[in-house]
Amino acid sequence: MERLAVTEKRFPNKLILFIAQGAYSGRFPVAPGTAGTLIGILLYLLLAGLPSGWYLFACILMAVLAVWSAGEAEKMLGKRDDGSIVIDEIAGYLVSMLSVPAGWGFIVAAFVVFRFFDVLKPFPLKRLQDLHGGPGIVLDDIGAGVYTNLVLQAAAFILSRM
Repeated sequence: MERLAVTEKRFPNKLILFIAQGAYSGRFPVAPGTAGTLIGILLYLLLAGLPSGWYLFACILMAVLAVWSAGEAEKMLGKRDDGSIVIDEIAGYLVSMLSVPAGWGFIVAAFVVFRFFDVLKPFPLKRLQDLHGGPGIVLDDIGAGVYTNLVLQAAAFILSRM
């Protein structure tokens, strides 16, 4: 009976880590954030056909899931903002692509610009990391996604005028 209780407790922990580590892409030994962002591209490709309102809803759900799972994973791993937690990159990338024109040019540009903002953490993104738990892990990446989205929207506007 005791063995069953241990198994029941382990499954949710494994599921939480699977989510927080972006289908375990966060365990990639080199640049796990970049690997997580690639998973973000795959998820975007699955959601890209949604009407913009539904896509926004999916982004909000992903952000909520990211805050929760990142906070839980941080407790399990015993390390503040462990590098293997990449659900924040996935959520941030999805925000990057909100209402952006479809096409591989924008998908790749979003990847590059998002990684730039995620690594650089311009004001006030770096300060958001000071928050504890899931919000401190996720909100700076959501902010990087917003910055990326603004850059892409500007690029789309300029390209539409050419």
